[in-house]
Amino acid sequence: MNLSPSLPTLEQIREARATLGDSVMRTPVIEWKTAKKDTLLGKDSSVFLKLELFQPGGSFKLRGALLNIRNLTPEQLAKGVTAVSAGNHAIAVAMASAMAGTHAKVVMPSNANPARVNKCKELGAEVVLVANVAVAFEEVERIKEEEGRVFIHPFEGETTALGTATVGLEFAEQVANLDAVIIPIGGGGLAAGMASALSQLVPGIKLYGVEPFGANSMYLSFLHGSPQKIDKVRSIADSLGAPFAMPYSYGLCRQTLEEVVLIEDRDMKQTIALMFEQFKLALEPAGAASLAALLGPLRQTLAGKRVGCIVCGSNIDSGSFFSLLEET
Repeated sequence: MNLSPSLPTLEQIREARATLGDSVMRTPVIEWKTAKKDTLLGKDSSVFLKLELFQPGGSFKLRGALLNIRNLTPEQLAKGVTAVSAGNHAIAVAMASAMAGTHAKVVMPSNANPARVNKCKELGAEVVLVANVAVAFEEVERIKEEEGRVFIHPFEGETTALGTATVGLEFAEQVANLDAVIIPIGGGGLAAGMASALSQLVPGIKLYGVEPFGANSMYLSFLHGSPQKIDKVRSIADSLGAPFAMPYSYGLCRQTLEEVVLIEDRDMKQTIALMFEQFKLALEPAGAASLAALLGPLRQTLAGKRVGCIVCGSNIDSGSFFSLLEET
């Protein structure tokens, strides 16, 4: 088990961005410049939000999914692909499959948001519902073996990291002289790719991961020095609810991140309300995690710095969104 893999090179990352082309949006960055920001973080702090929620499919996941599928052979495309996800990755695989002219069978936990399940079906994917995420990984392995479909992993693998690295590439091109970037972690695929790009493009940058207390597999992996798993996901941020870390993503994160900080579910709820008030953005909990970390555990560490936060997704139905607002 190699826990110190080589980082994707900048040449590879730029080639990946070219491969994705216009199918993937170069998502905008906005600077948070209001009196509220000054009150919460001080006038000397600068905060830049990369709005990956505007990506087709509603999250960053299309980058890795599409890059994986575009690397498949005609024979593999004919057999189709499979994936496991609580929503965002499943949607991305369904969308990427439609773009590439193949078909997807996605495995989702039965408690997945119905709007996400329906979105997968609308995009032409076959959806298999199972008891929980752990069972979902077992089911997707069965489908892979019995049907010959290619498994598009939600967060592990070199191609997936190259896809997510394109987010970091764009961020560095869009905002000069970033001191730090905060990246949400589920399984670690986004952080592994983004941090690989940013660490090479921005000398001296400090990179941080953030997880919920109830889905802290990467935090525990950093603590123990090897990929760890948790017995159950206990967080409202289902998009960050990977039950375990894996060697490649862990290895890249371990080499590039300063640390992984933890936030409570209430922190994400409060930040969802704040971002709706300040930007009129309707976010899922994972999409608020980076800013929640800046407002919480990293506030003093990054005071007076130029900080980037990624708003990673917004796949949430109106009922769930307004319920979260009411709870704050």
